[in-house]
Amino acid sequence: MTRTLLPITIDKLTLKAGQKTLLNNISLNITSSGILVIMGPNGAGKSLLMRCLHGLSQPDSGRILFASDEINQTHRKSQALIFQKPALLKRSVRQNLEFVRTLHRTDNVASIELALKNVGLSKLASQPANQLSGGERQRLALARALMMRPQMLFLDEACANLDPASVSNIEEVLRQACKDGQKIILITHDIAQAKRLADEVVFLHRGALCEHTPARVFFQSPKSKAARAYLDGQILV
Repeated sequence: MTRTLLPITIDKLTLKAGQKTLLNNISLNITSSGILVIMGPNGAGKSLLMRCLHGLSQPDSGRILFASDEINQTHRKSQALIFQKPALLKRSVRQNLEFVRTLHRTDNVASIELALKNVGLSKLASQPANQLSGGERQRLALARALMMRPQMLFLDEACANLDPASVSNIEEVLRQACKDGQKIILITHDIAQAKRLADEVVFLHRGALCEHTPARVFFQSPKSKAARAYLDGQILV
């Protein structure tokens, strides 16, 4: 039986670059399933926090626990991360998914067909991935990640600069993944998208945690001055 990754405990997490503190003593508990959206202005530390959660960056102090255990390779294998500009193989759309099947020794051809259908790429299965549009590339990256059946899916501005149709398609796939029991942790600068998707919100500013609250509460009555200013469209520095 696969162990759950929840709850996630982040305890006094600090990350520095020289004398500059990038993440400042962040502590929070992520206990529930659903979609968690990380928000904040540019340079707030959103991507760094996600990289620490995925084990790609090591903090200078503090710790991250998944179900009371320190992060390890087993946790990494139960996660998937999609960047704003995903790296795809210079092969066809189908071959990108077949590579995942071979690498992880899981799924079958039927699951590839289902993955293509779920992200609306069935008609482009034979097309080279490097000829896809930005939205199509992100949908392929999402299909590839979900084929690994991760317990936790991270997305770092995965919908930035995409056309509305692609954004809508990706959001629907994320909602279904959430219904299937996967924990979604999403970074977005798009407040409207956050309102559509978020069950809870983490708001960062200057590397510090300002708020961690249910989405409804955050958007209706943010507690911190920085969050109120951000939602009002003010420039935060």
